[in-house]
Amino acid sequence: MADTTRLSEVVVAASRVEESILQSPVTVEKLNARQLRLTPAPSFFDAIEHIKGIQVITPSLGFKVINARGFTNTTNVRFAQLVDGIDNQAPHIGGPIGNVLGPSDLDIRTVEIVPGTAAALYGLNAINGLANFSTRNPFLSQGLSVQQKTGVNHLHDPNTSAHVFSETSVRYARVLGPKWAYKVNGTYLRGYDWIARDMTDINPNGNATTNLFGPDNPARDPVSSYGNESSDRSSLTLGGKTYQVARTGYREQDVVDYHLQTLRYDAALHYKLTPSAELAYTYRGSNFDNVYQRSNRFQLDNYHLQQHALQLSGPVVQARVYLTRENTGRSYNLRSAAENMERSFKPDARWNQEYTTAWNAATQAGQTVAQAHATARTAADAGRFQPGTTEFRQRLRELADINNWDEGAALRVHAQLLHAEGQVNIGEAIRRSGGKGLPAWADVLVGADHRTYFIEPDGNYFINPEKGEDPYSTLTYGKTGGFVQAGARLLRERLRLTATLRADKNDYFSARFNPRFTAVYSPTQRHNFRVSYQSGYRFPSLFEGFSNVNSGQVKRIGGLRVMSDGVFENSYLRSSIDAFNAAVTRDVNTGGLTTAQAIAKYQGTLVKTPYTYLRPEHIRSVELGYKAALLPGGRLLADVDFYYNTYRSFIAQVEAYVPLNASGQPLSTGTDLNTIATALNKRSGQARYRLWTNSQSQVYNYGGSLGLRYDVARGYLAGASATYTRLDRTVSGDGLEDGFNTPRWTYNLNVGNENVVKNFGFGLNYRWQDRYYSQTFLVNGYVPAYSTLDAQLSYRLPEPNLRFKLGASNVLNHYYVSYLGGPSIGGLYYLQLTYGL
Repeated sequence: MADTTRLSEVVVAASRVEESILQSPVTVEKLNARQLRLTPAPSFFDAIEHIKGIQVITPSLGFKVINARGFTNTTNVRFAQLVDGIDNQAPHIGGPIGNVLGPSDLDIRTVEIVPGTAAALYGLNAINGLANFSTRNPFLSQGLSVQQKTGVNHLHDPNTSAHVFSETSVRYARVLGPKWAYKVNGTYLRGYDWIARDMTDINPNGNATTNLFGPDNPARDPVSSYGNESSDRSSLTLGGKTYQVARTGYREQDVVDYHLQTLRYDAALHYKLTPSAELAYTYRGSNFDNVYQRSNRFQLDNYHLQQHALQLSGPVVQARVYLTRENTGRSYNLRSAAENMERSFKPDARWNQEYTTAWNAATQAGQTVAQAHATARTAADAGRFQPGTTEFRQRLRELADINNWDEGAALRVHAQLLHAEGQVNIGEAIRRSGGKGLPAWADVLVGADHRTYFIEPDGNYFINPEKGEDPYSTLTYGKTGGFVQAGARLLRERLRLTATLRADKNDYFSARFNPRFTAVYSPTQRHNFRVSYQSGYRFPSLFEGFSNVNSGQVKRIGGLRVMSDGVFENSYLRSSIDAFNAAVTRDVNTGGLTTAQAIAKYQGTLVKTPYTYLRPEHIRSVELGYKAALLPGGRLLADVDFYYNTYRSFIAQVEAYVPLNASGQPLSTGTDLNTIATALNKRSGQARYRLWTNSQSQVYNYGGSLGLRYDVARGYLAGASATYTRLDRTVSGDGLEDGFNTPRWTYNLNVGNENVVKNFGFGLNYRWQDRYYSQTFLVNGYVPAYSTLDAQLSYRLPEPNLRFKLGASNVLNHYYVSYLGGPSIGGLYYLQLTYGL
């Protein structure tokens, strides 16, 4: 019986129609109900980290990011996340915020993940992969279920004491008759977030020409400290030498509230049109506080997401329309809060003046250069807001409500996403009608979709560039697409071929076409070989296309021409400007040159920006795989895959500065290079921009994975997997592409049994990943290799249907970071009680 169940297990994400998991045309990973019960992870979403080929990074206890096959980041817009086929992204971000708009552990039925591009079928920018969370249908799973998790984290954390974690979930479903059923869900989570505490200096050579290093470096920029970044540094001439001096800044712990909470809820009403067709309306909502990260880290405070969805499911026609609303509440940018906390007590000009006066007095009194810098900082910081004081907290609240990152830190965005799609299984329709015209061995599936984003411009984060006279009118950004998929079952259904062609048209780009070809050969039911080729496009997200942010005296603007017209043509790369100014400073400090002489010497090193306006990102992928049910009874499930990808036109950010004249206006075309270099040598001569553009690199990467799942006798389930991911090479590399940010090797081991003896069970998961080079806008460097062991003991009381689980993630409490700049993650220990599931 177990063998029959395994072979009939189906997936839908791989081809949008139900098919055996063994005969999927691409790699598909699945967590079923049994695996979810056995997992020691605190939630089904946390359990995804143990799936073959999947990488998860953790910016927050309440926010995890799923990715596959390389090029991950803290806001992964290349990986789509669906609930019952419905995208649950935050519209202005272009990606989901963890599982805050997803199902609870009580309502999850299965998890399906497609590592690798799925854009040919879904068109959701899913060029790195797609996850679909299927929920429990109230017609099939009714009654009351309650779950309580109570736990603790931050044990032996030097930065804080232990804190309580609590999550309460309730699900109720009822069938009202042969036609109607409904369900409601609610989950309330409270806890204390993981702490980002990396104090590594990312500007250690800021004063190398004056031999000031380590704690003596007045331009120190610790990773988890804000308000002392590059935009917060000044060049001060002291004692005839030029020093880079940064404002003092604040630790992340000073400007964030690590208490997190999430309230998420949903309700669905289902109506059976026929025994095999169903219409459902679903409402989902979530209010939450936690820490979120993209280029900067944010405090999300009273952030609100809600979604209305109407969905038709049937064997012939499937259709859905949904509306997602987003309100960022009272959220704020941690970096901007720290920067403007510094400047609100004393502007840069006054602080620099007092620093200079104190430095001169200290050296005249006989102090060393390093001592004088420390004395000068103490003098200039007189009156500074001190963390933890009433005045500090009050000023932080004020800054968090100012909607301009040059003066405050508020994140105030209201956005909506409206999506409609439908598909028709023509082959199934013809077979059900008894008509002719399509051979029995053929299948045809067609679909179409439309999506429009609506943004209410706030004047800081977004404006409407198309409405010059009214920049606050609603901004819209839309896309229409469709696909045709044809399939054939040949050689007595041993060979399954499919061909898919998708077309998408975005408001600011011409139509793009994505083909996909797959073949599955099954010499027997248990042995299945697969090969596929597909391509995918990713259109710029709202933020990449339309951002309009003043942040730390740097203007961050979208890469569409309508947003950044003229900037690319008249700017110079910040990297070349920094190198130019460093060389000028070095020769002034150590070479005996005047500033004018040094500028003339190095002006030729300045590089005009070679980049231009945004184009869609593109991937081509080839995949080979083999999946089999081995041993008597098919107890051993084996899955092997290998892929090779080609990326081009990565969407990424570049910093470029426009030279200004003495009046603060851009220098005119044809200005001589010396005048340009003289302007760029001073902060007042630069208009600073951070622009979204495309990398000029073409990148190749490859990898593969092996997974084994063994259904052992007496109820034991064991599994093992290994994943290899490699950046092959970069052609015409400019370093602008997103960092690969992926460990070369990852291993997973797991074993469990729901009933070892007298309803007692257990589950163990071990995961190890190799060290990898992390390359982000915040910091670059190596993430050390780490391993985690998760464990759980369970007991089931058949009457009254209670389950107890004592579990822990990272049970050995070895703190680690999953990416540089992120928090340190320790053990989370919990006791879970579930009734009725």
